[in-house]
Amino acid sequence: MSGNSASVGLRGFTGGCRYSLLTIVWTVVGFFIMAHLISLYTRKDNIDQEVPSDRLQQVHHRFHHHPIVHELVRVEEEILRMPPPRKRSPRTSKRKSRKPIPLVEEFLDEKSPIRHLFFPDMKTASFGPTKDMRNDTMHYFPGKIWMDTEGNPIQAHGGGILLDEKSNTYYWYGEYKDGPTYHAHKKGPARVDIIGVGCYSSKDLWTWKNEGIVLGAEETNKTHDLHKSNVLERPKVIYNEKTEKYVMWMHIDDANYTKASVGVAISDNPTGPFKYLYSKRPHGFDSRDMTVFKDDDGVAYLFYSSEVNSVLHIGPLTEDYLDVTPVVKRVMVGQHREAPAIFKHENTYYMVTSWCTGWAPNEALAHAAESIMGPWEKLGNPCIGGNKVFRLTTFFAQSTYVIPLPGVPGAFIFMADRWNPADLRDSRYVWLPLVIGGPADQPLESNFGFPMWSRVSIYWHSKWHLPLKKERQTNN
Repeated sequence: MSGNSASVGLRGFTGGCRYSLLTIVWTVVGFFIMAHLISLYTRKDNIDQEVPSDRLQQVHHRFHHHPIVHELVRVEEEILRMPPPRKRSPRTSKRKSRKPIPLVEEFLDEKSPIRHLFFPDMKTASFGPTKDMRNDTMHYFPGKIWMDTEGNPIQAHGGGILLDEKSNTYYWYGEYKDGPTYHAHKKGPARVDIIGVGCYSSKDLWTWKNEGIVLGAEETNKTHDLHKSNVLERPKVIYNEKTEKYVMWMHIDDANYTKASVGVAISDNPTGPFKYLYSKRPHGFDSRDMTVFKDDDGVAYLFYSSEVNSVLHIGPLTEDYLDVTPVVKRVMVGQHREAPAIFKHENTYYMVTSWCTGWAPNEALAHAAESIMGPWEKLGNPCIGGNKVFRLTTFFAQSTYVIPLPGVPGAFIFMADRWNPADLRDSRYVWLPLVIGGPADQPLESNFGFPMWSRVSIYWHSKWHLPLKKERQTNN
């Protein structure tokens, strides 16, 4: 009987412990839920204090009811008809079936029968100020050949835009790739010898004048970073008001991509010539795809893919923009993101990135943060329209820069490159409207719930135009 009593007592004790444990667990869960709700409420209060609610409603109403926005965010579909099955070789003729070639492989195959859909030829698909386009003047045609004011294809790949406030002129800097494509060795990536950084100027973001090569290659000195056998990619230029210098940052590498550094050059004028200063591995880390972002307070930041492209690093530049400070933050750890394009809207920082797949296109991701140093949260794939394959390949392109759309708050121009690894000089530009609005697709990674900020949407258009001056004035 004493044994039974002991057993009953033990069961009672165990049940009591279980009940106490469950009580503790639910108490902890309840605490975190309450903390999250309080943080959301506090965050909403902070936002409301920064921007009056009537002002927010006014901006929201003006933005979403403006006719140009309705035009920019319409969904446009694309139907790509796959080519008929190709002749099978004797080796494969005994197989029972042959799977259709994926569309991305058709894109990469220079002999594909539908290649003209990705890279239309000069005769039928070019646009620019020298073309007689009648009613199509000032329209963008993503993927078609874009001509400058002299009637030549624009060479500014992997580029970025500087709005020079002194002259109210836009400057487009990018890789000048007007040379033959080849492979440095059998397994090496497609490349073009360094020619330099091209620069184009415009007042309207559509009519571009060639200002020449503002940073040229080194022809003879093989030890120089800019020797033609090396790599110069993704040049970006920002202006320093304190030093009155234009500062260029770029990815510098050797043909095998083992140098993995950034390079810095400076000029007194936006059209150069730029003087090359040096290269380095920022913060002692390898650096490949990169960009620079200048914040509203004048502080500039370097973003670069590092640790063999597995992590994105962010760090502020020195006051003269000529070096990095010791401060660095690792974000998107293990996510293998590259081609960062940064922009800001209503005190929130946004970024569009690409996955690491070489010249092959892949799915873009949008990210957002309240602080530029992070944490950065995923917002999902920003691409809308086209078709499923278009959306999963960022419209067969890769991000490089984002420009605020003149006169339309909350709207931007997404700049991307449609790389042509068979002939890199014939790589195309994909400029599309980017709009901030609507709920985010994915919950926060750092805690419970969805973010307060809006999603990023990039809309496919085979043809579109910027708002006219009258429309912009109406929106303001």
